Amino acid sequence: MKAIVQTRYGGPDALHLKDIPLPVPAAGEVRLKVLACAVNLSDWEYLVGAPFYARLAGGLLRPRRSVLGSDIVGAVDALGSEVQGVSVGARLVGDAVMTRGGFAEYVCMPAADLVPVPDALSDEVAACLPQAGGIAVAGTQGLSAGDRFLINGAGGGSGTMAMQLAKAAGAHVTGVDNAGKLDWLHALGADDVIDYAKHDFATSGKRWGRILDMVATRGPVRIAASLSDGGTYQAAGGSVRTLLSLLIGGVPYRLAGKRIGILIVPSGRDLTSRVVQMAVEGRIAPVIEDVLPLAEVPEALRRTGRGEVRGKLVIRP
Repeated sequence: MKAIVQTRYGGPDALHLKDIPLPVPAAGEVRLKVLACAVNLSDWEYLVGAPFYARLAGGLLRPRRSVLGSDIVGAVDALGSEVQGVSVGARLVGDAVMTRGGFAEYVCMPAADLVPVPDALSDEVAACLPQAGGIAVAGTQGLSAGDRFLINGAGGGSGTMAMQLAKAAGAHVTGVDNAGKLDWLHALGADDVIDYAKHDFATSGKRWGRILDMVATRGPVRIAASLSDGGTYQAAGGSVRTLLSLLIGGVPYRLAGKRIGILIVPSGRDLTSRVVQMAVEGRIAPVIEDVLPLAEVPEALRRTGRGEVRGKLVIRP
């Protein structure tokens, strides 16, 4: 089968389209013929080996697994032993962030991690839901009408879906991203937008009750200045150094009622099922910029790493 293979840590030039052996499902696994696989920032992190937690999960000196791609929709092609309740041909979706393998024609995944894809959802839409949709749902939990909510990295897959949920809750949404996305974010529903290259929201003098930060780069002192009393800041990603500073340095601010920490996303079958149902109900809808063939994975990851993508890119082998 064909797959995009990672030979080392590095940029897109570390990826190559190759023929590799067809995987064989182990006990409890199913083999999927990949129908669609969304491109995530986590793929870029595993590609370059940074932040450091990507190497802790993926291999310290070299990639432990050679094929990236984790938000996968596929048709069941073969069943491993001990698999029950799954039929060949069934269309399933799941998050394989720890094992990956979706940028290929076939992949094996534990049957227990997979969720049926309703007929109402296309392959491409379903592939965008597990990681990005899960972050959006977790990051907007508890928002209500009138809340001032800022999304740093609002133009990505998680950010656009978080904005949908926040607006539906009646929140006032500020979207932070690059200049090329600002008018587009306004059109999607953002009440205010900020060009991060020109203005730092943390030093703007404005305050928000909730902040969802897709890539944290600021320490707790700067973050606390941008939170209103009783406000909450959650980082969905960032360097290990920054995340640790937020966890440790954020403790004193709790005395002032400001909660600064890391967004905990309970990834897995339960959250994926919830997000899929929300998509069927029309409460969440991924914004898909483009659907690309397998050979375009290197370019798709380059654009994702640079923050150029509006919404999501999806690979369709």
